[in-house]
Amino acid sequence: MSDRRFLSLDRPDEGDAMGLGECAFLRDAPEGARDRQLLIGDRFKVLERADGHAFGVSAKDGYVGYLPLGCLVDYIEPTHWVSALLTHAWPSPSIKSEPFVFLPMTARVRVVGEADGWCEVEVPGGTGFVPARHLRALGDWGESVVETARAFKGTPYVWAGNEPGGIDCSGLVQIAFRSCGFSCPPDSDVQATMGGRALGSGEALLAGDLVFWKGHVAIASGERTVVHANAHHMAVVEEPVEEAVARIAASDTGPVTVRLRPNWAALRG
Repeated sequence: MSDRRFLSLDRPDEGDAMGLGECAFLRDAPEGARDRQLLIGDRFKVLERADGHAFGVSAKDGYVGYLPLGCLVDYIEPTHWVSALLTHAWPSPSIKSEPFVFLPMTARVRVVGEADGWCEVEVPGGTGFVPARHLRALGDWGESVVETARAFKGTPYVWAGNEPGGIDCSGLVQIAFRSCGFSCPPDSDVQATMGGRALGSGEALLAGDLVFWKGHVAIASGERTVVHANAHHMAVVEEPVEEAVARIAASDTGPVTVRLRPNWAALRG
C-alpha cells in the first residue's frame, strides 16, 4: 500500500518477529494517539527500539506504529484461534483455578494437548488451559461475518478497539472478517477500497455487504438492517439501515459514500 500508515511485509528478513503478550494499542507516536488495537498472539515485526517503545508493523494488516516494549514477547507460531467472544487461560484444567489472562475473539494460541474438554495452550509469555469449545483450528473459520458482528452487540464503543471490552466501527468489521478467514484492513477508508463491487443505488443490500460514510462503516445484516459500532449509541447495535442513514446524514459525517459487496473469494486467506 502507498498509504504511509502501512508497510509491506514482503521482505521476511526485515525486523524481528515478536508476539503480543497482552492486548495493546498501536499508536502513531510513542505516547501518541491510538490507531488500532492488537491482540494476544498477533505478530509484530519490530523495526526500531527506543525509549521503551518499539516501532514496527502489524503482520496481520501491515499497519505501522509504536507499541510499548513491555507488551512484546517471543513470537509463538499459533495453531488455533479464539472463536468465543471472550475466554481465559487457566493455570490448570479446572474452573476453580484462578484465570490469569483473558483472550478475546481471534486471539491466537498454540495448542499442545487436549483432554477432558480442555486444551493445553502456549500463549506469548506463558502456558495455560482453555476450554476446547472456545477454540478452533486455524483454517476452521466461522461461518458468518454477520453472526460474528451480532455477537458483539452491546459492546462499548472505544476508538481503535478490537475486542469485547471496547470496539469501533472498523475494528468490528476487521474482527468479523478475520473470524471467517477473510483478510481485512484496519481502517474504514481502506476497507472501502478492498476487493468488491460498488452497489448501484437501486440494488438491495445482502447480509455481509458494507455501507460506508466518511470515517464510518456498518455491516449489512439483511436488506434493511445494519450492525455497527457507533458513537451515537456508544455501543455496537443492530438497527434499521434507513434510520442509521438518516441520522448520520444529519450529522457532520454526512451521507453514504459507497455500498460495497465484498469479493469474498479474493479476500480469503
